[in-house]
Amino acid sequence: MKPDRRRFLGSAAMAMTAARFGGRGAQTNSRVSRELRALDRATHWLNSPPLSAAHLLGKVVVVDFWTYTCINWLRTLPYVRAWAQKYPSHVIVIGVHTPEFPFERDIGNVRRAVQQMRIEHPIVIDSDYSIWRAFANQYWPALYFVDARGRVRQHHFGEGEYQASERTIQRLLKEAGVADVDEAVVSVEGSGFEAPADSANVRSPESYLGYARMENFASPDAATSDRARRYRVPSRLALNQWSLGGEWTIGEQATVLSSAPGQILYRFHARDVHLVMGPSRPENSVRYRVSIDGQPPGVARGLDVDEGGGGTVSEPRLYQLIRQPRPIVDRQLTIEFLDPGVEAFSFTFG
Repeated sequence: MKPDRRRFLGSAAMAMTAARFGGRGAQTNSRVSRELRALDRATHWLNSPPLSAAHLLGKVVVVDFWTYTCINWLRTLPYVRAWAQKYPSHVIVIGVHTPEFPFERDIGNVRRAVQQMRIEHPIVIDSDYSIWRAFANQYWPALYFVDARGRVRQHHFGEGEYQASERTIQRLLKEAGVADVDEAVVSVEGSGFEAPADSANVRSPESYLGYARMENFASPDAATSDRARRYRVPSRLALNQWSLGGEWTIGEQATVLSSAPGQILYRFHARDVHLVMGPSRPENSVRYRVSIDGQPPGVARGLDVDEGGGGTVSEPRLYQLIRQPRPIVDRQLTIEFLDPGVEAFSFTFG
């Protein structure tokens, strides 16, 4: 579960969509919760025409707060997708995309992610955080369960508790008078980014590379904000320390490679290693090479790396660098960038 530390803690066809999501008409109902009424002010929707609170009356609504680079949310997506498919007549799943990083405010980037992730339920763009604030939300991912009268009845933050969440959906359907509710719960098996974390072996925390939330930076040269500087690689890293090698500019949210080559090193303990990154110019791409304990990753390669360790940054998103077999021990990742202009935002593990 990822808190928004900046504020709190440190495709279906249009006609089919309109028919599916039609509610009781557009009469205003003052009893609808202020949380749900926040949807009325949204101006950009994907996979659906705009859905007002009044149109949602009579349906059970699942509101899913997400941002497309969040690995915690990605691991919940198989269940959210399955619920939308299982209860198409009486349940509306609405994904509220509230961005963490600047590039996630670009609707084109969100639209591409929705297509790549095979998301067909309605998505509302919340780049100004107005829906987030209406729900007083603090986390990605976060689920809010709204009954047929428009009232928020339950919530769940973070991963897990999927059976309990679906039982909540079923209970709200019965309260709404829906007959013959299927009381079985979905069974899904995520793959790729959506595979469950190897939680017992995750001993490395999410690590931000911008100075606003930077921790455990271990290059011999002190971090310099908003100015290009050459950094040296230390002789040794302790667990969860990271460093830079080469000429980088450390910005508030991202660290940018000023000239190639350049390296990022991280000593970690987890099955999976991910890095949120992208090219500083949309028309560019950046080649990289990954090694683990100084060797090509081989069978430990992630989805975005070949067996020799090669890969390319072509768009801003989450990249999976390592998915290693057991046993899981402390390892050192090195990612060497062969071209300048990569923006690196944060490491996550699984």
